[in-house]
Amino acid sequence: QVQLVESGGGLVQAGGSLRLSCAASGRTFSSYFVGWFRQVPGKEREFVSAISRIGGSIIHADSAKGRFTISRDNAKNAVYLQMNSLKPEDTAVYYCAAGLGAMGTRSPDEYNYWGQGTQVTVSS
Repeated sequence: QVQLVESGGGLVQAGGSLRLSCAASGRTFSSYFVGWFRQVPGKEREFVSAISRIGGSIIHADSAKGRFTISRDNAKNAVYLQMNSLKPEDTAVYYCAAGLGAMGTRSPDEYNYWGQGTQVTVSS
């Protein structure tokens, strides 16, 4: 089992940057693929980015390509989401999620563990 805690959210102006962190507990973090999702009230949870358990495979939503970078440091049990050129439409609660296996997909159903979320607000 793994527990996830996100941090790094906040208020930023459009065009700015934020770096989200996801800290994981457990000694087998490298057994899990990890993804970032986001959600706004009244809408379904939306896939952002995912990284394989070793970090060799990455997928991004079209909305994240060219602006967001996902990375992980298994020695520190951490995954990061660097977000650049932020837009007001990026405003959401961002969740870190993990699933057991080599690599996940865009479907939240494949992820077994979720953090509590961190709010990102981008002002225009």
